[in-house]
Amino acid sequence: MKRLITCGAAALLAVLPLFAEAGAVDRLHRFLAGTKTLKAEFAQVVVAQGGRKPQQSSGLVSIARPGKLRWEIVKPYPQLVVSDGEKIWIYDSELQQVTVRQVGQAIGGSPAALLSGSNDLERNFTLSEAGERDGLLWVDAVPKAGDSGFELVRVGFAGDDLKAMELRDSFGQTTLIRFSALDRNPALPPATFRFVPPAGADVVGE
Repeated sequence: MKRLITCGAAALLAVLPLFAEAGAVDRLHRFLAGTKTLKAEFAQVVVAQGGRKPQQSSGLVSIARPGKLRWEIVKPYPQLVVSDGEKIWIYDSELQQVTVRQVGQAIGGSPAALLSGSNDLERNFTLSEAGERDGLLWVDAVPKAGDSGFELVRVGFAGDDLKAMELRDSFGQTTLIRFSALDRNPALPPATFRFVPPAGADVVGE
């Protein structure tokens, strides 16, 4: 179970942007153009291939575009993902382990690039309308890079509000994310996107 939740967090970076009457692709571009920072709560469900029991987690996300991200799982197992625009840290407090990656290696065509990347989405994704479902209007984003680890990222809107993301990875696993209490363009302290490995933690990849 712990591994599935960890994979769900990595989905947003490995895992961040998406809107008018013209369709979901337009809403995506408008959302990006009008969003410099973002803060929200999230509920995440990871569904593994083969019908194993879905694993649920919840937490908080903060974004400062371009490139800065804080994805904090609070329940059931604390985990923290932080990007300062140059590096990404994944901290597992239970294992006392920190994994470090360069942003260029970890973002690119990943789901995280949708929310925290630049406005030039078509550089990394093929966008298309995905219709209406569950009261939301959806846009599909297919990564152009074959090594992104994801087959499809789907983003859902209610009006101009970002409400959901669905991520399908190359192993048949699906991550479902629902956002709530979303605040666009709040003032976020610089410390939000800083990370110093705790004393005694095992640092991998730096």
